[in-house]
Amino acid sequence: MTDAPPIRDAATVIVVRSGPDGPEVLMGQRGAGAAFMPSKFVFPGGAVDAGDAAVALAEPLDPTCHARLAQGAGPEGAARLAVAAIRELWEETGLPMAVPGRWPGEVPEGWEAFATAGLLPAAGALRFVFRAITPPGRTRRFDARFFLTTAEALAADPADFLHASDELEHLQWIALDRARHFDLPFITSIVLAEVTDLLRNGGAAPASVPFFDNSGPVPTFRRIA
Repeated sequence: MTDAPPIRDAATVIVVRSGPDGPEVLMGQRGAGAAFMPSKFVFPGGAVDAGDAAVALAEPLDPTCHARLAQGAGPEGAARLAVAAIRELWEETGLPMAVPGRWPGEVPEGWEAFATAGLLPAAGALRFVFRAITPPGRTRRFDARFFLTTAEALAADPADFLHASDELEHLQWIALDRARHFDLPFITSIVLAEVTDLLRNGGAAPASVPFFDNSGPVPTFRRIA
């Protein structure tokens, strides 16, 4: 019998912009050979790395978002999740969530392009809107926190994917009412519905954050206040 895979902290970013047919979300397709959710259309995101703890944020998280994240991750873990969200968005799309500034000291590995461009990671525009733990039986499991932000928080042209890695294919802005017709993971469909409701109510942080907790033998749905 093989050991169950560990549950890793992860961060996902839902970037929204105004389009000719209403709100649009940024998504890409995972490769057909990917070990986790192959060929599915997803939001940019991935696991928290050990190096994320060494990155300082030029703009901290909103206090409410930080407090809600800290309920499961602790205060330092909340900041690491925000850093991971910004890093994954940058790696997979080439789009920086940042403000102008000079790095205070040595630049951590992987952030050299940020520093060269005179940018510092900024989390002030991230809103924590969803949490879900991957159910048992999967090859990989994540405790994923989903953040909502807008294209105005990007320090680059939101249509410029020149610096994107090849981890996500077919990067594109998709009209919100069309996104559900793509090949999506189940949880992505649920998050899309939640985001649609939030945007109808102005896009502010939710009164409480939905949480699909699959950490134990019995799936539990609750809300983080």
